[in-house]
Amino acid sequence: MAINIYEPCTNSITGETFRTISFNKEALVMQWTVQPKGHVPLEHIHLNQDEVFHVKQGEIELFMGGKTRIAKEGESITVLAGVAHVASNNKDTVLDCLVEYRPGLDHNVFMQCFMGLMHDDLLDKKGIINIPRIGYFMTRMKAKCLACPNNIPPFVFTLALKVFYLIGVLNGWNKLYHKYTGL
Repeated sequence: MAINIYEPCTNSITGETFRTISFNKEALVMQWTVQPKGHVPLEHIHLNQDEVFHVKQGEIELFMGGKTRIAKEGESITVLAGVAHVASNNKDTVLDCLVEYRPGLDHNVFMQCFMGLMHDDLLDKKGIINIPRIGYFMTRMKAKCLACPNNIPPFVFTLALKVFYLIGVLNGWNKLYHKYTGL
């Protein structure tokens, strides 16, 4: 059965919980809850989408474009497409945000794969989802909502996606893709 992105999914290592609220061509909107001292485990770039954090409770610390920004309850921060960023909850209280990815593109299918990897505990010690598998999924789905680690140059990332796809084909990862997406 495909992953239901409208049900909560938690990364127990990073303290993050994800739950999609809505999806259409304009945006994917999700609730993102982060436990005290929880964090996104990897600085990354969304190549084709802006990401907007609306803080509902707590305080977000966002490192983007080489600078640290803070947003408190009732405030928002926008990360434009192409800007490297990483977020954390630097407080002793729960952080609750609505996060928008604009435009929506195919972020719903990406989230099914992302949440599926978490559900199957395919994470490293830092809580990073299995990069070769998500790379395979992104290539398999011809993802428009590409996100890549900040420390990998774009041409290397493109090459890596091709290698991950080949590895995935040889290892039968299409079964996981079908399990997560129903496609």
